[in-house]
Amino acid sequence: MANESPEPAGNMNSWLQPGANNAKLIYILYLVSFVFGLTSIIGVVFAYVNRGQSEDWIEGHYTYQIRTFWIGILYAVIALFMTMLLVGFLLFFVVAIWVIARCVIGLQKAARNEPISNPQTWWI
Repeated sequence: MANESPEPAGNMNSWLQPGANNAKLIYILYLVSFVFGLTSIIGVVFAYVNRGQSEDWIEGHYTYQIRTFWIGILYAVIALFMTMLLVGFLLFFVVAIWVIARCVIGLQKAARNEPISNPQTWWI
């Protein structure tokens, strides 16, 4: 007879299924994208796939993560156009700090099993 005990929290499946570990993984993927580029796309796909399948406090994290991705893209495009005025280079730095701050705040809250207070915000 097979062992029917639940899988341990460190199991890779717990990181891919909706929940706190998955929310943390998405924040980490966003941060790693500063080095490897495309991991943020994987993160936003996880957020879209798992949204609507978890506890309410996690749902706020998924919304916050999706908005972080799309608003970050918007800000980066604006910065790209502003490079013609030489201001864009500074704006890229500001966008990076904004994304990092949102990810760090999200990671801290997910680690403490706390919801994002305003997942719809454009700020931090």
